[in-house]
Amino acid sequence: MAGYAVVLGEALVDLLEEPAGDSVIYRPAVGGAPFNVAVGIARLGVRSEFLGSFGDDPWGPRLLRFLTDAGVGTGGTVTVPGAATTLAVTTFEGHEPTFRFYGDPPSYGLFDAPFVDADLVAGAGLLYCGSMCLLAPPVLAAARRAWAVPGPVRVFDPNVRPVVGLNPEVVAEFAATADLVKLSSADATALWGESPEAAAGRLLDLGAGAVVVTTGASGALVACRSGRVRVPAPPITAVDATGAGDATMAGLSWGILARGLPGDLGSWAVLTRVAVHVAGLVCESRGGAVSMPTLAELRARFVDLAV
Repeated sequence: MAGYAVVLGEALVDLLEEPAGDSVIYRPAVGGAPFNVAVGIARLGVRSEFLGSFGDDPWGPRLLRFLTDAGVGTGGTVTVPGAATTLAVTTFEGHEPTFRFYGDPPSYGLFDAPFVDADLVAGAGLLYCGSMCLLAPPVLAAARRAWAVPGPVRVFDPNVRPVVGLNPEVVAEFAATADLVKLSSADATALWGESPEAAAGRLLDLGAGAVVVTTGASGALVACRSGRVRVPAPPITAVDATGAGDATMAGLSWGILARGLPGDLGSWAVLTRVAVHVAGLVCESRGGAVSMPTLAELRARFVDLAV
């Protein structure tokens, strides 16, 4: 399957907590779930294009430059005068991050429907939408416009942030026509108070073509019409789980573009195995987008992985 990915969503700056003697410091890193996904796809060797809004402070150009340097197209982005780049203060329990977001209005929440390049979306092999940006009415309108464009494989990641808010109705709306929904077990709990199995069944009943639920160190649950299977995570030494779910989404998206949309449970399982290895490698470094691997790095780290 040829083509490129269009990724619509937020870009921001993560302030990552690190110990410094008896205190802590906060190290800035570019991020945002869709931003990470776009970078991850490009690093694996498939073209991706980013759609989103950016602040006009010093961080806005830095985020755009990072995308460009990673091979991500930025022709569909807008820079908003007077907007300050959203910050995500990130604290850790072990290697698991917790986020609090600062910026009102959020710089990523200013991308509206008229900004969507429908021709760019129509020519794509895959369209990604999701994450907390959909809580911003302009971005939700933009995502709905892009989602309605026929042609691309449609992948959706709720990637909910309870501290920002939840909208299960929006999740159901996009999941109903998605070829793939990727979510975490934490998303399933936050949205519906359900297990990964129950959440996967719910999403399939809504109309999703396939569902991948990441379950941290135990890997992922894969579900489609023909059944369900567990895919184990690789053994790693985790340092920082920031961006792990985004890396899984990038791996899945790359696989769909490189190999085609899986047609059965076995094919989904093979693709998901690659994706959780991408996530595992990301967890061995600090930060999200900065840790997204190339295909060569993935092969070098996991020599037994058929990729």
